[in-house]
Amino acid sequence: MRRLLESDRAFYYAVGLFTLGIFVGGLALLAATSPDGVGSRELVGFSVGFLLFILVYFVSMTIYRMVPA
Repeated sequence: MRRLLESDRAFYYAVGLFTLGIFVGGLALLAATSPDGVGSRELVGFSVGFLLFILVYFVSMTIYRMVPA
């Protein structure tokens, strides 16, 4: 596992997948514990917010790769 995460790209993919798992798990927990469940309005709001977060993450990584070391 350590050898797999030695490259930057693999590490960032792993962090992205972990973040996606946390988001999906959070939505599942919210749906299970909320008396009314997750409505479409909440789901759209959470999804748009998460997609904006991921967009900022990828833009940041792109800028980081463009900066000389």
